[in-house]
Amino acid sequence: MTLPPRDTLAAIAATRFGLGARPGEIARITADPQGWLRAQVRPEAVPIPLNPVGLPFPDSRARLVDFAAFKAAEKAAGADTDRRRTSGEMFRQGIAAELLGRTSIATTTDAPFAERWALFWSNHFTVSTRKSQELDALAASFEREAIRPHVFGRFETLLLASSRHPAMILYLDQQSSIGPNSKAGLRRTAGLNENLAREIMELHTLGVSAGYTQADVTEFARVLTGWSVGRREQPGETAGSFMYRPNLHEPGTRTVFGQTYPPGDEDQALRVLADLAASGKTATHLATKLATHFVSDTPDPRLVRRLASAYHDSRGDLSVVARTLIEAPEAWTDTAAKVKTPYELLVSAYRAVDQAPRDYGREVNGPLNLLGQRPLSAPQPNGWSDRATDWAAPDALVKRLQWAQGFAASYANQVDPVQLATDALGSRLRPLTLATLQHAESRKEALAVLLMSPEFQRR
Repeated sequence: MTLPPRDTLAAIAATRFGLGARPGEIARITADPQGWLRAQVRPEAVPIPLNPVGLPFPDSRARLVDFAAFKAAEKAAGADTDRRRTSGEMFRQGIAAELLGRTSIATTTDAPFAERWALFWSNHFTVSTRKSQELDALAASFEREAIRPHVFGRFETLLLASSRHPAMILYLDQQSSIGPNSKAGLRRTAGLNENLAREIMELHTLGVSAGYTQADVTEFARVLTGWSVGRREQPGETAGSFMYRPNLHEPGTRTVFGQTYPPGDEDQALRVLADLAASGKTATHLATKLATHFVSDTPDPRLVRRLASAYHDSRGDLSVVARTLIEAPEAWTDTAAKVKTPYELLVSAYRAVDQAPRDYGREVNGPLNLLGQRPLSAPQPNGWSDRATDWAAPDALVKRLQWAQGFAASYANQVDPVQLATDALGSRLRPLTLATLQHAESRKEALAVLLMSPEFQRR
């Protein structure tokens, strides 16, 4: 399969594999676009967001303490609207600072492929703030603690870290799952909750078409009983930490997806997760999602097979899978088939003008609410869609134009839109778009036209 010219490869590397080109980036990587991407496949290239003075944000346990304090202050305020608003504002400012830091990384990083790779896995293992205020406190720390440190390691490690994180357990109500024949279940009416088991099998590992049955989901849910979160009010427990509660665990031998697992408390769940991670069905499911995300809504079957083989042969080493994607000729087609999600559009615009947002509410949350993708707030556990049909409806395009005009009003006087277009798109810039920019009546109009051009809206 013949690859495009090197200047086109550089544009593809920055816009498809990366998060949009910053000024000079395409020119710098033209000599070796694939080498630039390969150099990013390392854990250190995936930064952990820090606060404005360079210190770590609170971990999940501290976030839950902050949340409890916020709720206590809100309760104490009673009907005092001003006090209630003040306590809520302090809590929300802490979360907003972290989400601003997360966006600042994306807009300024020199390793945008590594950041895109991390964002893909964060969306794959979705925890959404829409579920509850409590998850407002945990969703960002979930990405910091369970996702970012593991995206270039083994998938089994990433699967375990995400599945056991308090945010995922609370999001999918695993803490309320009680084995009917457990010690706790025999003493009171018990309920088996299948949410976590179902989403691990359907979304995180095997995929919905893998051939597992409802009985497999129920058996796996029994295996997972006992997984819970420490409670603040319980002596000896650490609030916000994973806890295994043996008195909730359903005893006995279980059979999940054709494999039999002897009794073993939490070890039983670890063995099931290891087998799910090693499954060929998981390899194909993940390969298909990666090919769809990076290249096309209808990916080349050869690319899917290539990625699935890399996963299988490396025993789920995600760094091997990432390098295989980079080196796959099917990933370098010169057709920009993917429509940017609102977050990708926002980030690529800031990268193009070589800026980072400073006001989370006005520059990040507000625009993304308008465009339909509020950070860490996917409507369902399957995360945000990255398919064109979900982001390119007429109403969505009108809102994108509204945002583009506002963004252009803020930054047009600081840039030369024609030079910016060349820097941001390289050889992907169409002559028609260039001519339109050159004849625009103002810099503001030219920048808005660039942001709405097909080649900027797609990657």
